[in-house]
Amino acid sequence: MSISNNLINRSSFSAADIVKDIWTSLHLPPHALSSLSLPGHQAAPATPSSFKIGHLAQSSIALSALSASLLHSTRSSPPSSIPRVSVPLEHALVEFKSERLYDIDKQPLEDPWGSIGGLHKTADGYVRIHDNFPCHALGTLELLGLPPDASRQDVAAKVAHWKSIDLETAGTEKGKLAIYALRSYSEWDAHPQSTAIENSPILVRQLAQGLPKSLSTVKKSSRCLQGVRVLEMSRVIAAPVAGKTLAAHGADVLWVTSPNLPNQPVLDRDLSRGKRTIRLDIHNPDEKERLLELLRTCDVFIQGYRPGSLASYGFSPEEIQKINPNIICANLSAFGPSGPWSQRRGFDSLVQTCSGMNVSEAEHFGAGEAARAMPCQALDHAGGYLLATGVMAALYNRSQVGGSWVIDVSLAGVMKYLRSLGQYPGKTGFESQDFVKQADVPTEYFETRDTAFGKMTAVRHSASVEGCEVGWEEMPKPLGSDEAKWL
Repeated sequence: MSISNNLINRSSFSAADIVKDIWTSLHLPPHALSSLSLPGHQAAPATPSSFKIGHLAQSSIALSALSASLLHSTRSSPPSSIPRVSVPLEHALVEFKSERLYDIDKQPLEDPWGSIGGLHKTADGYVRIHDNFPCHALGTLELLGLPPDASRQDVAAKVAHWKSIDLETAGTEKGKLAIYALRSYSEWDAHPQSTAIENSPILVRQLAQGLPKSLSTVKKSSRCLQGVRVLEMSRVIAAPVAGKTLAAHGADVLWVTSPNLPNQPVLDRDLSRGKRTIRLDIHNPDEKERLLELLRTCDVFIQGYRPGSLASYGFSPEEIQKINPNIICANLSAFGPSGPWSQRRGFDSLVQTCSGMNVSEAEHFGAGEAARAMPCQALDHAGGYLLATGVMAALYNRSQVGGSWVIDVSLAGVMKYLRSLGQYPGKTGFESQDFVKQADVPTEYFETRDTAFGKMTAVRHSASVEGCEVGWEEMPKPLGSDEAKWL
């Protein structure tokens, strides 16, 4: 049944239904579903939004944990039963805001957002400007004919003379900026990119055939992904969540950042938990060769850069497969691998804006706002957990039929799936509790650990796997602190 355009109607789905739907689409063993427990699941709103974010949080984290449990069951000789997995709803929702709910030495977090971004009124509507990275902020000011020290008020005055689509086009067509027009559902549904997005949020394809390659045999009590090597080249927030999730289940994750690009310290500290960190410049021949050597000997390559950007340096899945025939390449993008916007950059807040979500959320809230953002970066977080799920599904496939695999997850694909779950009527979705600060969160959801920056109190992982250790060993440290080699 279609509720709009080619959107499937999943409005009756529970979190368990979502898990079953996506699990089945990945062709994973159906008997594994009986090992999953979802405490606290409810049909009622679980966080203040018209969207069913609680369903999405609990199911996406559950999918990643159940995939890890499935892999663990294949690593004993003979294969064992699938360990039971539990993901409580409230804890999952809290983890969807983990980058906002930690502290170091009890000091408040700095604001990670820039000074000129957000929603701006245009001559015929609104646009949202993303300014977290200096290149985006400075590029936007240059496009508007403003100096580098211009204020938000200066930006608003200039934007007011533009039509929304004209400014979006000028900012995004060359792939350099992150500016999108505010659209309604009907406007988004009429756009060709809308129909280019698949109804399944995880796309898995075999890149090349090969002999089966199983993960090494481990003890029953070990971590699910012990010994799995993951190379991550990513930026905020979704792709880093994928690497962080794999690390929580024991993978050796090497997070590669560039010395030429700005970092986001506030976000990085949460998202780097569980990872070792190295810095490599792919413009430097020696450092590029070091990266290639790591790729030759890893299991998984995660990348979250704008589609095509790493491929232009020789890091496409096809090129990597030539040096590693068993590689699993996992891509996180804004709009997916198909359609006129497939090469565009984008972020959670921008996909919410251009797809009609912000308009619909505002209409449900009923306060006369032009747009209303969701209470968390739900597309980012769900995208990360779903990408990790796709990676583990590919690891399972590799153990059964062999070959190399490509995984694609997009923020727009997550948006489409979340929208397909339907919305709570009127303002009813906004009557639930939110988790804005640490004092709002049950203390048992936190852990306190020593880091290179001080004592960090942060949200622990919400999934548990019976008989297996889940959580992070590596703690945040300055970028580039580790050696570029596998453990």
